Amino acid sequence: MHTPWQAATALKSEAKELRPLTGNEAIARAAWEAGVRVAAAYPGTPSTEVLENLATYPVEDLHAQWSTNEKVALDVAMGASFAGSRALCAMKHVGLNVAADAFMTATYIGVNGGLVLIVCDDPGIHSSQNEQDSRIYGQLASIPVLEPSDAQEAYDFTKLAFEISEQFDTPVIVRSTTRLSHTRSTVSVGERVEMPPRVFLERPSKNVMIPAHARGRHLFVLEREAKLKDYLAAADITRVEKGDTKFGVVTAGTCYPYLREVLPNATVLKLGASWPLPDTLLREFCASVDQVFVVEELEPIIEKEVASLGIKVEGKRLFPRAGEFSPEVVRAGFVQAGLLPAPPSYNAWVPEPVVRPPVLCAGCPHTSSFLAVRASGARVAGDIGCYTLAVLDPLRGIDTCVAMGSSIGNAIGMAKAGEAKPVVATIGDSTFLHAGLPALIDAVYNQANIAVVLLDNHITAMTGGQEHPGTGKTLRGEPAPQVDYEALIKACGVKWVKKVDSYDLAATHQALREAINYRGVAVLISNRPCVLDPIKIKGPPLEVITSQCTACQSCMNLGCPALTWSDEWFEGRHRVKIDPALCIGCTLCAQVCTIDCIKIATPAVTQ
Repeated sequence: MHTPWQAATALKSEAKELRPLTGNEAIARAAWEAGVRVAAAYPGTPSTEVLENLATYPVEDLHAQWSTNEKVALDVAMGASFAGSRALCAMKHVGLNVAADAFMTATYIGVNGGLVLIVCDDPGIHSSQNEQDSRIYGQLASIPVLEPSDAQEAYDFTKLAFEISEQFDTPVIVRSTTRLSHTRSTVSVGERVEMPPRVFLERPSKNVMIPAHARGRHLFVLEREAKLKDYLAAADITRVEKGDTKFGVVTAGTCYPYLREVLPNATVLKLGASWPLPDTLLREFCASVDQVFVVEELEPIIEKEVASLGIKVEGKRLFPRAGEFSPEVVRAGFVQAGLLPAPPSYNAWVPEPVVRPPVLCAGCPHTSSFLAVRASGARVAGDIGCYTLAVLDPLRGIDTCVAMGSSIGNAIGMAKAGEAKPVVATIGDSTFLHAGLPALIDAVYNQANIAVVLLDNHITAMTGGQEHPGTGKTLRGEPAPQVDYEALIKACGVKWVKKVDSYDLAATHQALREAINYRGVAVLISNRPCVLDPIKIKGPPLEVITSQCTACQSCMNLGCPALTWSDEWFEGRHRVKIDPALCIGCTLCAQVCTIDCIKIATPAVTQ
């Protein structure tokens, strides 16, 4: 006899074709099968692989593109929907902040071809600047938020999302998380179904949101939400799994398998959508048990809705609002509630892990830029990218970091507020195109006295080496027009623009001093490709002539992982050695060596 949960998961074994897919791969497969014609995104962990996988499907089936930012990506997807084709837009949670302006009007407009947003949250802040709950956006916009709990549901819910979108004239969010996006499990897949495109709707009252039209569409949104509540209450993605009635648990998303691991015999209301919530079903479920708990990751969205129905419910008193859930976290909550015994305690020795702070890669071209920035004594507004790691020892080259493209605007504010130090903004090439350009124009327009260091490593490095308009290639690797940064920056009105080789440390220092001394907006382009993406760059490794090393430690200020302390000492200090397997031969360590004892390694002589 299967429990309801076991019976549901056992259905996978009946499939004709099973594939081991991550959540993101499953979403991409489902979108292709659903007949998507246009897909757009800006790369951002944990959502990046959705578009990367869609780009592996035939170009005759769909157009897949990297957009300059998430708002542009959503606008592109909306345009495809206007034209009558199914469209998908993918982003991480903070990307929805960028797209929010268009998103909040998209809910009024609705769709023509189905429009689905894949939004991947990052509980635990594995790779983000904050830990937000995107379900709140669904609530704010009054659009459905589907929450799959595993890769099979990611596939199923994505296909369903397009059907809901077209049936109810609404954009739909499919909410993933880091764990779901990157965890692999078996998925039953099918074949692509071509959806004939619909004709463009010649209805300005629906498509053009002037106030007179928006007032009527707002009423439509409210009516649509009521219909969606009834639909989701009866939908297959919502189910009650009966068990012990002493208490019941309402849950959704990846919390569901954690809960079932901890409480396999509990009575559970598994919600396939966390918004809008089915009031009648919630009342009926809660009336069928003696006590009600809500297990949900991050904010108490469901808990508050249950409480608003006048039902006594336990949730965030037992389960945290911060951090990623796990079976251990869920168990601890029910232990605190007195429903599970405390696990046995062990006094076994537990080794302490060695602290390994994140560092830039060996030979990273950003290293020299931040050595120069730190030496300048400037106040530095940083941005989002690999280079944000320069805030840590030993580079210590960033004072602030807020969001994509914020560095230049922050620098303007600092300069206008009378900051005593010179003001420098550091920003990567992809981030500059994403959100830096408007701020640069603002700096010129308002005559700010700032220096901008454009860290051009020729790729979107932090998310795995994706293309962008400055790389000269599309998502599919096809040739494309390439942004000329110097021409673009000059067209914004910047008079002082200079490009420097990031591996020329002396030239970088000198150019930055000139940029800081310039009165007005100066832009220094630090130019070298990423050493890892799209290919690993490796030149002849260097070595330390140990007998000459005075252990001055100057090279250790680079923070290069190829540089380590040796077992040899000089005047009470460790001498330095270079790991030839990690060294890429960038020569930065040789340039900072005070006694010229770092040379190109002599090839080993074989007999």
